[in-house]
Amino acid sequence: MSAVPDATIPSLYDRLGGIYNIATVVDDLIDRVMVDPRLNANPRVDEAHHRVSPPGFKYLVTEMLAWAAGGPQQYSGRTMGDSHRNLMISHEEWQAFMDDLQQTLDKFSVPQPEQDEVKAIVESTRDAIVIAPL
Repeated sequence: MSAVPDATIPSLYDRLGGIYNIATVVDDLIDRVMVDPRLNANPRVDEAHHRVSPPGFKYLVTEMLAWAAGGPQQYSGRTMGDSHRNLMISHEEWQAFMDDLQQTLDKFSVPQPEQDEVKAIVESTRDAIVIAPL
């Protein structure tokens, strides 16, 4: 068995429509996340949302998702752990974020197989972002 990807199957990046479509979805997601009262109830998250430039945040998330989906971009931001460690994000806040993601994917009618792959990419970051209860 070879570990070489099947070249006949387009990458998730291509199936999502490339960088412009990914950037459009991320733009909506970040606008949604920045004002979500479920997330901003955490004072550390709320403060971060007011400290971070939304366009820069959108750029880095777009870059990361495009890279993780098989695009030519290289993620240039900090690690998920470094970016989120001090925010004390709970499991409930993670679920709120995932709900925001689902709303955005539905808004743009992303097909279910691609939704599942995008959510798997996002879920792969959970352990670096969510603070386990003590």
